Amino acid sequence: MRGRTIKLSASRRLVADLMRFSIGVPRVTVQRQMNLRPLLDARCLPDARPSWTVLFLKGYALLSQEIPDLRRAYIKFPRPQLYEHPASVASIAHEREHDGERVVLLSTINEPEQRSIPQLVTLIHAARSLPVLEIKEFRRSLELARAPAPVRWLIMWLGLNLGRKRARYFGTFQLSVYSGLGAESLNPLTPLTTLLNYGPIGKDGSVAVRIHYDHRVMDGANVARALERFERILNGEVAGEVKSLAQSETPASLPAVGRSK
Repeated sequence: MRGRTIKLSASRRLVADLMRFSIGVPRVTVQRQMNLRPLLDARCLPDARPSWTVLFLKGYALLSQEIPDLRRAYIKFPRPQLYEHPASVASIAHEREHDGERVVLLSTINEPEQRSIPQLVTLIHAARSLPVLEIKEFRRSLELARAPAPVRWLIMWLGLNLGRKRARYFGTFQLSVYSGLGAESLNPLTPLTTLLNYGPIGKDGSVAVRIHYDHRVMDGANVARALERFERILNGEVAGEVKSLAQSETPASLPAVGRSK
C-alpha cells in the first residue's frame, strides 16, 4: 500500500518551530489539587459567568505580579543570564480554523493583572471569533512561518534571547488548556518560563492545577509555594471581582463565549 505525502502548512511549520525551541528547555512540572468552591460559587451568580480561562488568566497574572520569578526568563544573549520583565504578558493558545484545517495560534495580552475581567473576556472573545488574519499576532506568526527555515529560526532565536523583545513577541507565560473537552495535557512544551494548565473542574470545585516551569529560572519549592498562593488568589481577589460584577447595579456585559465552561 502506498500512502501520500502532505506538505506542511504554515501553521504546522509554526508549531514545529516552537517545538524546536521548546525541546531544549529543562522543564519540570509541579501540580496542586485545589478546592475552588468559593470561586465556583461566585461564578454561578447571575450575570457573572466569565470563562474559567479568563479567571485563571487573571489569577495567574496577579500571582506573577507578586512573585518576580514568574516574570523572569533564561536568555542566552549576549551571555547566559536571567532577565526580569517589569510586568506580565500572557500568551494564550487558541484553536482556530484556517485554510481548511484546525490550527493552534497564540495571542498575547499585555499586563493582564491591570485589566478587569470583562476586559479580558472581550480580548479573548476577539481572538477566538474575529477572522484569523485580522488578529495581529496570528497574522505575524503565519507570515513568519512562510519564510525560509534559517530565517525563521534566526528571528525566533533573537526574539527569545533578547530580553526586552521576548515578552513583546512571545509573552512571559503561556496558558493552554483542553479542560472544556474533558481532557488535560500532562506534558506540554513551551519555550517560555512557565506554562499554566488545569484539568476538568469538578462540581465541588476540585481541580488539578499545574505549573510547568524552566528549572534554569526557578526551583520546585518556589513553584509549590506559588501554587498555594495561587489558590488563595483565585478564591479571594478573583472571586471577589466576580461577585462585584454580579452585585453591581449595571453588570458588565460579557460576550457569549465568556459564559462557557
